[in-house]
Amino acid sequence: MPDVIPAPARAEQVPGEGFVLGPDTGLAAAGEGAHGTERWLRATLGAATGHALAPCDGTARNAVRLAVDPRVTGELGAEGYRLDITPTGADLRGGGPAGLFWGAQTLRQLLGPDAFRRAPLPGRTWRLPAVRIADAPRFGWRGLLLDVARHFMPKEGVLRYLDLLAAHKLNVLHLHLTDDQGWRIEIGRYPGLTERGSWRARTKFGHRSSPLWDAKPHGGHYTQDDIREIVSYAAERHITVVPEIDLPGHSQAAIAAYPELGNTDAVDTSGLAVRDDWGISPYVLAPTEAVLRFYEGVLEEVLALFPSPVVHLGGDECPPDQWRASATARARAAELGLADVDGLRSWFAGHFGAWLAARGRRLGGWDEILDGPLPPGAVVSSWRGHGGGRAAARAGHDVVMCPEQHVYLDHRQAPGPDEPVPIGYVRTLEDVYRFEPVPDGLSAGEARHVLGAQANMWTEVTEDAGRVDYQVFPRLAAFAEVVWSPLPAPGERDVADFGRRMDSHRLRLDALGVAHRPPGGPRPWQRRPGVPGRPFAGPPAEAWPPAPAPSGAHPDA
Repeated sequence: MPDVIPAPARAEQVPGEGFVLGPDTGLAAAGEGAHGTERWLRATLGAATGHALAPCDGTARNAVRLAVDPRVTGELGAEGYRLDITPTGADLRGGGPAGLFWGAQTLRQLLGPDAFRRAPLPGRTWRLPAVRIADAPRFGWRGLLLDVARHFMPKEGVLRYLDLLAAHKLNVLHLHLTDDQGWRIEIGRYPGLTERGSWRARTKFGHRSSPLWDAKPHGGHYTQDDIREIVSYAAERHITVVPEIDLPGHSQAAIAAYPELGNTDAVDTSGLAVRDDWGISPYVLAPTEAVLRFYEGVLEEVLALFPSPVVHLGGDECPPDQWRASATARARAAELGLADVDGLRSWFAGHFGAWLAARGRRLGGWDEILDGPLPPGAVVSSWRGHGGGRAAARAGHDVVMCPEQHVYLDHRQAPGPDEPVPIGYVRTLEDVYRFEPVPDGLSAGEARHVLGAQANMWTEVTEDAGRVDYQVFPRLAAFAEVVWSPLPAPGERDVADFGRRMDSHRLRLDALGVAHRPPGGPRPWQRRPGVPGRPFAGPPAEAWPPAPAPSGAHPDA
């Protein structure tokens, strides 16, 4: 097996010494759909090797030859590809434009770690091994959630992460754009959301039990042109950007900007500020027609910016206390025939699910949306274990698996005292590699509702790019193999072989400038001595009960 991550479905060495990519090597693209990968390869490999990779005829020797091939489509699907490397060049054929692009990622890895640099190093020979690869992904949804609400990630950082996702053949970026601690997307008709809701006066440093504060203001947001750029950049890399606008909970930043969105007959929202602490805010949206119209206006602009079929609306961790204290909320619940105000959370999901469906989109929500009837086409993000995914699939709903016990990358990576701001449960690189997205007990038909999985990177305790890198890598490489590569046998993965390939992959991450966690633990500058986390180990992942935990059970909440 070549040192490629994620591992190809089928790969074999073939006789010969492979192919040397040199200054006279050409790059040929044949057929509709191949030219995007041609541009990307020429720019990326041209920068790393210093070779021009000039356009050439598809029959030329000493060339990298690209094509979208219907025969590959029929065999391996639109995201599949075939790569054959011989002494005369490299032939890469994709089942579709995406498959061709994923094959180009494999080609880059085969050239060695220095192919991930932005300028050529002296004395390098760019040899591709003689291999034959046929490859296709296990799942169609292979994602990473980036929480840009708790700590803002500037646009350049998001573009960088899109490149990192592409390098690992991941095809979904879930952007968590709003929360109690900040609103990060410009909405033209409601400028206060970013003028007031995008910054906070100070920030808790560490877990919410920490006595430490960062006293400087924190904030930032994406303009609509920033979003257009991000979405376009992602599309060029065959990545879908899924926006998340959280409601009716996790809404304190919006209420701080527009106090009338809150339950004003129960609490005074007039002086409310954007939340500066972690945990779950008690400030939730009022269940009024005015609030529905406000968020419909928000979503009209969101839909114009994001072509994603799925629009995520949260629906999680919504304390009902203010609704219970609100005569307006109680009256609305009675008018709707709900048993109590707790049902208003599901009512919000149902309303906006139908609103999205009428516009050709699908509601995405955390597994709390299973508490009530789901609109047709809803996609459930199962975060409280496998139970929510199992229940949703059995009910005929599509599922994205992201259980916190396995793939929450804000959780610490080792039990040692040097881990920076340790929260949650110890989940090592090997633990992530052993994650199985399909819940057990599902029939073959039910299992087809599992669209795939995503790893979630929440940013309460990751205040800068280096901290995000440390938590995400190298575990995202293990996750990428879980969602791309087939299982060698039911329930089995070759940990030793993955570890061998990770030795090469860490050199790629170094070349990319990724501040990943070294195998031996954090480097001195990656530690956060004296910054409290929530250091408990918890039970092993397999010991968790299959049913979802109670709402609000996130260990750093």
